[in-house]
This record gives sequence, structure tokens and C-alpha cells, in this order.
Amino acid sequence: MAAAKGFFEKAMGTNGDPNKVAMDKSGANKAAIDAINAGRHVPILVRQVNYLNSIVEQDHRAIKRVTKPMLNFKSFCAAGSVLIGIELIHMIRKGQFVFDGAKATSFADQFSTLAAGKSLNLA
Repeated sequence: MAAAKGFFEKAMGTNGDPNKVAMDKSGANKAAIDAINAGRHVPILVRQVNYLNSIVEQDHRAIKRVTKPMLNFKSFCAAGSVLIGIELIHMIRKGQFVFDGAKATSFADQFSTLAAGKSLNLA
């Protein structure tokens, strides 16, 4: 529990205090949040609902899948460049990266345009 409490305190020191926390059924995490809530006027709401935590886990599952092959990169910069490209592809697929004429082009063409460094009129 001490490690979980230290993690939450460090995260809250860096990012600010959350209103709600979604977590799995881990007893150590729940006990750590309960200990933090004991000294607060407004407690942090803990949501231990499996499907809420699954949504958070699903979002970064693709990154976890490509991490192991990337352990063979010689430099951190090279691995970072590849990860940026992978994240960009996922953003294009999800429709989070939109520009004029994006609907008329395929995902691969959109990525190729960006990789070639051609200027785009971003919407």
C-alpha cells in the first residue's frame, strides 16, 4: 500500500488532484486512495467498475503491443520517431486528425502526405 500511496501522491503533485479515479479491483490501490481521502475535505471519488477501467486500458493497448519489437532500436530518438508515426496512424484511423480533403483520401495517402512534409490546410 505504501508504494501505491507514494505513486498517487507523486502523480497528484505533478498533475493536480483528480475528482474521480477509475481503477481495477486492486486492494492496495483502493487502500491508498482511502488513506489519501482521510486527510482531505473533499474526497476523491473511486470508481472500481471493470468496464470503465477497461476503456482506459484499451486506449493504450496498441502501444503495449509494439513495445517489445522496439527494444532493439539503437537510440531513443529512433524509437520515438517510430512511435510518433504509429500514434499518428491511430489518430488518423480514429478521425482525430482531420484536414481539408481528408475524407477523399485513404489513411495511407494521408500518412504519406504528412510523411512527405507537404503542407496541409488543417481544419
